[in-house]
Amino acid sequence: MFTVQKLKSGLRVLTAPIDGTESVTVLIFAGAGSRYEERKERGISHFLEHMFFKGGKKYRNTKEVSAAIDGVGGEFNAFTGKEYAGYYVKIAATETELACDVLSDMLLHASFPPQEIEKERGVIMEEERMYQDTPMYRAGWDFEELIFGDHPLGWDTIGTEELIRGVTQADFQKHKDEFYTPDNLVVTFAGRIDETRALALSEQYFSVIKGKNTRRFPPFEGFAKEKVFLRTKSTEQAHLVLGVPGVHSLHADHFVQKVLSVILGGNMSSRMFLNIREAQGLCYYIATDVDNYLDAGALSTRAGVDQSRLHEAVRRIREEYLLCARDSVTDEEVDRAKAFLKGKITLSLEDSEERAHFYGKQELLYPKTRDTDEYFMEIDKVSVEQVHALAKRLLLPEEMRLVVIGKEERKDALEQLMT
Repeated sequence: MFTVQKLKSGLRVLTAPIDGTESVTVLIFAGAGSRYEERKERGISHFLEHMFFKGGKKYRNTKEVSAAIDGVGGEFNAFTGKEYAGYYVKIAATETELACDVLSDMLLHASFPPQEIEKERGVIMEEERMYQDTPMYRAGWDFEELIFGDHPLGWDTIGTEELIRGVTQADFQKHKDEFYTPDNLVVTFAGRIDETRALALSEQYFSVIKGKNTRRFPPFEGFAKEKVFLRTKSTEQAHLVLGVPGVHSLHADHFVQKVLSVILGGNMSSRMFLNIREAQGLCYYIATDVDNYLDAGALSTRAGVDQSRLHEAVRRIREEYLLCARDSVTDEEVDRAKAFLKGKITLSLEDSEERAHFYGKQELLYPKTRDTDEYFMEIDKVSVEQVHALAKRLLLPEEMRLVVIGKEERKDALEQLMT
């Protein structure tokens, strides 16, 4: 279970206790991220995430932040997505106040020292190069750009080299003031903590956050038309992503799409795994997943295959999509997928960090925050007929998009495979 209360400032405080744990995660969710950026700002949300850990008033630099948390065996990190950013400390329950102290100092007093900005430019450029050298990640970014087009949803979170090399202290301060406001934040406590203590700590450490959010992201207006993207590169494997436009996170078929993706390639008993990896020996990794945003979505399968068998892999994955759309799914497959989803969620929510993420993200983004019973009820409602109807609507040959990174040099050959 969980509770949500508001401070006088409008700041939401969500508490999700766990019995039988000795840890607490304090996670600050912000309605920020790369989707909110204008073209000239591409990458500032991610860069700002790095800069928040460079010190504030009490913890003056990265060393002091790290020493405070490391000194009690805690963990801290941050993440930037398309529609939200998050900052957390996971710590022994007895040290929860320290977690709040570090996070509030960061949010309230981050100074973004110019000398640290200069150093971090190089760090982020190296992060970008790391992803360029990791084609299984890069292919996913390329697929989002292919399917969402030249829209913030299609832009990667790292941003442009121009922004990375040119952003200033004043830019960071402006971005922070615009987005890190009480009405655009959720302070989430999960683990060995109750609502009374969570509210008291929030009042003590976060109630002085001021401001009002006025920035909104541009609506998504339509999927891009290009069907194939090829990045020719000398890699040991060919990496591919083959997918279709999907439904968004507020759509009535949101949970239906989750079940469909599990059946197609969500686990080791899925169609993709059994029919393409096990039966054909075509790949080591293969998985189907969904990307859900507030007004757009995608369903895609990614795989790494031998260069000489790339075309065969594309054909086989495409055939699995078409067979699913034509012949439907079985009762057993749907029941197994629903049990899988519920089981994975149950296991993950034993961890305070995962629990904070599960509830905090919902509270930030969605009109309704579901507890596990309500969430599982939505999963249980999914029927074979709904899955088949969605598969027939989504898995159309003319809607399929393909990204390939590898030694393939002929884009036209890939385009022929997709017709």
